[in-house]
Amino acid sequence: MDPQQRIFLECAWEALELAGYDAERYEEPVGVFAGVDMNSYLFSNVMPNKDVVDLIGGYQTMIASDKDYLSTRVSYKLNLRGPSLTVQTACSTSLVAVHVACQSLLNGECRMALAGGVSVTVPHRTGYLYQEGGIGSPDGHCRTFDALARGTVGGSGVGVVVLKRLEDALADGDRVHAVIRGSAINNDGSDKVGYTAPSVEGQAKVISDALAMACVSPETITYVEAHGTATALGDPIEVSALTRAFSASTGRKQFCAVGSVKSNVGHLGAAAGVTGLIKTVEALKHGELPPSLHYREPNPRIDFASSPFYVNAALREWRPGAGPRRAGVSSFGIGGTNAHVVVEEAPARPGSGASREWQLLAVSARTPGALEASAGRLAAHLRGAGAGERLADVAFTLGAGRRAMRERLAVVCRRGEEAAEALSGGVGGAGVMRGAARGVGSGGVVMMFPGQGSQYAGMGAGLYEGEAVYRGEVERCVRAAGERVGAEAAAALRGAGGAGHAGLLAQTSVAQPALFITEYALAKQLLRWGVKAEGMIGHSLGEYVAACLAGVFSLEDALETIAFRGRLFEKLPEGAMLTVALSEAEARPFLDERLSVAAVNAPS
Repeated sequence: MDPQQRIFLECAWEALELAGYDAERYEEPVGVFAGVDMNSYLFSNVMPNKDVVDLIGGYQTMIASDKDYLSTRVSYKLNLRGPSLTVQTACSTSLVAVHVACQSLLNGECRMALAGGVSVTVPHRTGYLYQEGGIGSPDGHCRTFDALARGTVGGSGVGVVVLKRLEDALADGDRVHAVIRGSAINNDGSDKVGYTAPSVEGQAKVISDALAMACVSPETITYVEAHGTATALGDPIEVSALTRAFSASTGRKQFCAVGSVKSNVGHLGAAAGVTGLIKTVEALKHGELPPSLHYREPNPRIDFASSPFYVNAALREWRPGAGPRRAGVSSFGIGGTNAHVVVEEAPARPGSGASREWQLLAVSARTPGALEASAGRLAAHLRGAGAGERLADVAFTLGAGRRAMRERLAVVCRRGEEAAEALSGGVGGAGVMRGAARGVGSGGVVMMFPGQGSQYAGMGAGLYEGEAVYRGEVERCVRAAGERVGAEAAAALRGAGGAGHAGLLAQTSVAQPALFITEYALAKQLLRWGVKAEGMIGHSLGEYVAACLAGVFSLEDALETIAFRGRLFEKLPEGAMLTVALSEAEARPFLDERLSVAAVNAPS
């Protein structure tokens, strides 16, 4: 397979994880819009090996190698059902893909979209022969907008962004990194010196169109991530086009910084545009303007003094104006397809609501080694960039936004540092629960209900205080039981303290109804949380909880039976108990051919 397609697939998976989504559980359509550079691996490694090509056949070679299958392979592997398009416009590919994805979202064709591009050259370490006037730099440096600019440098990279309509992202509680206010694409046509040459008119028009689509004034744009290839022809034309687009509605000079990520990582071909977008989003998030490297003095063919622009050559604070920070991102392809995107900093994010004191952090992976690595990354995150995050948010994302794989571990904790310490000990560390699922997705949960002897004073007190479902079920049981559960026993169930409750719960007539109510309410709470019981089993009075949940007894009858049973057991020795296994709580009758009744010898 073309390594570009494999790497893009890996990053598409990671992008969804960073967005907090498991594609298998996300029911809305997700689109994929992406492009890829020429498959040099095919020519350098595959085609020269005729035996391999003959072994797999020409058709499979094509499926693994051709550009057409980049986006649809991601859709197939990740089970994404929205539009899936491979976009190819040379250097502007990935930003054009972002534009097309935005249009698909606005048209309602998908609820979420992946957009980006990839470019990986094979062999990875190659050189080139410098040619005067060509696009290649003579010294291996990309000096965008500088007097010594003589060309660009190639690079390998991949970029993917996850896009949603802003109103949907806010409604879904997503972390919004930035807002695309508007975007536009066009083509130069033939009004330029050659097919590979840029055009002032075409670039100016696409920038103006994007600003109009965004409904913003150029004066509110204080940074532009330029295409910035550092070529003798490209840089002057780009600044001229920007000046023409901005000066149509403002006469201000040098208020907008310009830079190019190509000075950092080189020209990433099909991935260049989305890389510039990601850089700009990070700058908006941090409120800082990163420097355009290798800049010393302006290109003499560019009149910055008479333009709205200046080159940002040093890291500086990005001070907002009267409104939010805004930026433009440009990407121009050989052949004349131009793209421009207007980006705005994300709106203030409301804080999360109230949460429980204890949190469950769940991690899974396909192999034990990968699980160890994932646990280590989570620990590092909780100590570093994520130290200020609310642990409940981390727990939610791990539970709802990650694929459940075979190798699993979990940590129950109250603070991030506690979790980090436990996770740092590895999958065998203190406080870490470790397990492996057999046939992920096909297994189930069995609820096991204990009998008398497991009770203690204050059992369920924390749940009663903090969980509305549990509290409501306890109160429902207390009302249904009436006088069969005394006032002191009811107080104990509600968590009211008192040394006398320990002695009270030692009495079988009190302990059995109290345990039944506690177990029943806890099971109802778990069911409300989405835990589906494939089977239930109980010991002694726990069997009655299972039977009641399965619909064998009404709650009132079960409580009356347990209360009578408790009073009886205070007077009589305990006999053999009923053992049952019941399928799908509250959904199956008691008598079922799959059920097993091991023994029946209960008091009448």
